[in-house]
Amino acid sequence: MAATNPARTGVFYGWFVVATCMFIAFLTMGTRNSFGAFVVPMEAEFEWNRTVVSWAAALGALLNGVTQPFMGYLLDRLGARIVVITGLTVVGVSALLMTFTGSVWYLIAVFGVVSAVGQSGTSLSNTGAVLSKWFRRQRGLVVGLNASGMSLGSMILVPFVAYLITLIDWRLTWVVLGVMILALGIPLVYLFLHDDPSRKGLTPDGDPVPPTPAGGAQPGGQSQPLFAQNWRQAFKSRPIWHMSASYFVCGSTTFMLAVHFVPMAEEQNIGPQTAALIFGLMAGLNAIGATSAGWISDRIGGRKNWLTAVYFCRGCAYLILVAALVVPAIPVMAGLLIFAVVAGLSWIATAPLTTSLTAEVYGLKSLATISGVAFFFHQLGGFSSILLVGYLREFTGDYILAFLIAGVMLFPAALSAFTIQERRYSIRYQAAPA
Repeated sequence: MAATNPARTGVFYGWFVVATCMFIAFLTMGTRNSFGAFVVPMEAEFEWNRTVVSWAAALGALLNGVTQPFMGYLLDRLGARIVVITGLTVVGVSALLMTFTGSVWYLIAVFGVVSAVGQSGTSLSNTGAVLSKWFRRQRGLVVGLNASGMSLGSMILVPFVAYLITLIDWRLTWVVLGVMILALGIPLVYLFLHDDPSRKGLTPDGDPVPPTPAGGAQPGGQSQPLFAQNWRQAFKSRPIWHMSASYFVCGSTTFMLAVHFVPMAEEQNIGPQTAALIFGLMAGLNAIGATSAGWISDRIGGRKNWLTAVYFCRGCAYLILVAALVVPAIPVMAGLLIFAVVAGLSWIATAPLTTSLTAEVYGLKSLATISGVAFFFHQLGGFSSILLVGYLREFTGDYILAFLIAGVMLFPAALSAFTIQERRYSIRYQAAPA
């Protein structure tokens, strides 16, 4: 009797890997995006200004980007389990240490340096690279689901954190977050996270076909024109630079929200819990937008076209928000809600599209490293925008100019994505030889 193909018995193991990666993003990115809820309480206790607090978040974004290529390289060489568990440990311990914050230098050291480096090990680019090995036909969908874990974390944890701060104090709230990461995240990763389906006797998507050969050839004899044996090869071609330039703007226009959206809403006479709920709504819609973008791009049109649409929609969302802040006839609450819906659907949708497109242009051999270098530009944008918004807020007294600049930047980002020659380089469009 022939042996039963493990890909056809029960649930494909890759879905357990997807669920694990989603929960990692839920815990780590949800915790980091909750930082905005701590801004006002810490400012009140220590008499800090917005620029001082912005420095801690901005430095964290920068160091996360600087260390990301190295973490991607380690993941390509050592495997996901070691890198991700180490990252979770560092992030969890850092959250516990935040309860002892007493000076701005301590805040910068723990949140801006230690926690940020740990986040590099658990980043979406690393887990997205792992999922790209487990899935081929449904790659966009599963990477979108992975990104939605971050969105769900923000949707649930940001309002939860805002409530806990009013209930038990902001210091104890950090303890709760740290315990959650250490007690829930590490055991799950140890049990379920595996790098490659072949190590469990499986193939991508659970199909009864051989996995993609390492040399850039696909089943059926298709070749990958820009297949990269190492990350340096990728950055000698144009597509990765187009994606990285757009990713810079992506980071610029998302990190500023994680730090400044709740304080901005509070300055418009919106209560802190209401502001956190609006942010949570935006994060929840991120999950829908990221998953939908990945699913649709697997089936309809080129990924670069959907990536272009995402940047364009986010730019429109910022202009709507600025109009609500400037035009007296537009209710601020209505403007915030419209912004939350439009920006929410387009916020994290860039991640599955960019990761999937990178895999299909450059292959899987050095995907974590290549994605990590591209993600550095994302984090560099986040670093610069957090600081710029903080300084502009202090200089002008409001967020109008900062958000206007963000909106304008997104339209050139959309153009940069649109100019990627996907049909020329992506494996999806390479015909197999007769």
